Amino acid sequence: MSDESKPASPAAAPAPNAPAAAQPAQGAAPSQQEMAIRSALETVMDPEINLSIIDLGLLREIQIQPGKTLVRMLLTTPFCPYAPQLIEDVKLAARGVVDQETEVEILPDPWSPDMMPDPGLLGFSY
Repeated sequence: MSDESKPASPAAAPAPNAPAAAQPAQGAAPSQQEMAIRSALETVMDPEINLSIIDLGLLREIQIQPGKTLVRMLLTTPFCPYAPQLIEDVKLAARGVVDQETEVEILPDPWSPDMMPDPGLLGFSY
């Protein structure tokens, strides 16, 4: 099952034909597999900032579908030179939890420190 349209934002409503396991209802608790993937992604570090993609607030969505895991994320800068390495690290971390193909989609949305759970980790007040 492939949905070629991309949501306008991470908060966009899931496609009407999406299985419940792939896209939980808004406000629903994440599945154990999603929580495990998020935990594994805490080890994926941005090499320039030396913080995880979770700490930076780059992870926008995880969809676990039959046969494929989809990870949607941002980059801290539009042309991040480390993007290929980050994408590969995300794939490896997700595959280590759910042994199936993992696709990483880089969203075009701009990143800012206010997306971080704790912007103070950058070492200055924001």
